[in-house]
Amino acid sequence: MDGHTPINLPAGGVPSAASHALIHWILDYPAELEGYGFPFDRPHLALYQRIQTAFELLEKMVTPQKKRNALNSLYRLLSEVFVDKELKEAAQSLEDKAGVFDALRQALSIALPKGAKGLNDDGTEQDIKTIEQKVKEFRKWADEKGLAVDNCYEKMIKQIDKYWNKLFTDPIRVSTDDGPKLIQPQRTNNILERFFRDFKRGHRQREGTASLTKMLRSILAETPLVKNLDNEEYVKILLDGCQTLEERFAKIDSKLAQKALRESQQNAERISPELKKMIRHPDFQNKISALIATYAN
Repeated sequence: MDGHTPINLPAGGVPSAASHALIHWILDYPAELEGYGFPFDRPHLALYQRIQTAFELLEKMVTPQKKRNALNSLYRLLSEVFVDKELKEAAQSLEDKAGVFDALRQALSIALPKGAKGLNDDGTEQDIKTIEQKVKEFRKWADEKGLAVDNCYEKMIKQIDKYWNKLFTDPIRVSTDDGPKLIQPQRTNNILERFFRDFKRGHRQREGTASLTKMLRSILAETPLVKNLDNEEYVKILLDGCQTLEERFAKIDSKLAQKALRESQQNAERISPELKKMIRHPDFQNKISALIATYAN
């Protein structure tokens, strides 16, 4: 899939194939994240923006008058997202705040967008006076935008003003056995946070809980059912004549349970390497748009 090659999808099944690709592209929103974590990464906003992009793409080409197909169904499903006024306002608010936050990151030259070091970024090698000038410009811009009177930004502005001298203090000269040295005070608590991340990682490795998050996510849907065990009538139905849960579970045919587990694993949809490569191509949106337009016409 280069700049001159169209998306290779079967012509007879364009609605189904294009919808399939769009859905996987939407769900592949983590590909846009940079490993910083919130608020540097905004996963929910990235998901919403991909839904919005797909909806606007379909809106230009899908009409209710056309017979039902996968593209129309996807369009109707995505349109329900934009009926939610509160969701749209929340997404816009988060996008505005992200813009201010990213502007401050650029001014401080720390954990820059599109960086490769994540939260282990120590910042660029820019001169401290250059960084100070950039933050002054950011501070002036914040005043012009009236951010200081906004409750959402008031604390941020106060913190910058309060620690201004510490942010841009001159290096400290110390005497050592090897002679005098200059130590630049840290502008963030990144070193301490990195220490705790390493400590937590080591703990996970020792305790074997690296997949704890995955496990919790997998059981989340069934978790409310545990509360039903407080209901005597529910427990009576569940036990089906047995005295304890242990006795009830002992009656389950392990072979049937293992067979059902194998079937569920085999039937689990996996995205093919070809499709993953396609949806992550920089020109994917243009290609899928051209494909749908050709079909619509």
